Amino acid sequence: MNKTVSKQLFLYFAWLISIVATLGSLYFSEIRDFVPCELCWYQRIVMYPFVLFLGIATFRNDLSVKKYVLPMSIIGASISLFHYLEQKVPGFADIKPCANGVPCSAEYINWLGFITIPFLALIAFILIAIFLILINSRD
Repeated sequence: MNKTVSKQLFLYFAWLISIVATLGSLYFSEIRDFVPCELCWYQRIVMYPFVLFLGIATFRNDLSVKKYVLPMSIIGASISLFHYLEQKVPGFADIKPCANGVPCSAEYINWLGFITIPFLALIAFILIAIFLILINSRD
């Protein structure tokens, strides 16, 4: 496989992950009726545009999208990590309690004792960042 094709695949995989993450968050809120907390909304604000940005970049083979999406994915990962720590580390939730609605420390899912919705978002942001980093690491 040549370098151009592998770069296109990395971009395509980043886009695919953003689609799965977006559909997953919509599934949890619209089908399962989980009300998003404040930090969930911040993560959505970062993730949802990736579907468009990465989708357009994939079809146009525009690798320069990395300049915009990579910093945003790092910001999204930071929010997700903070949210996950708020759920899993005792006393961490007291640092910044959510003002309205559902508390950010609430866990709608807890698969295997550590997989929560913010953890899934964190993995998605990290995978998107890794694929975008790999685009230029194979020059």
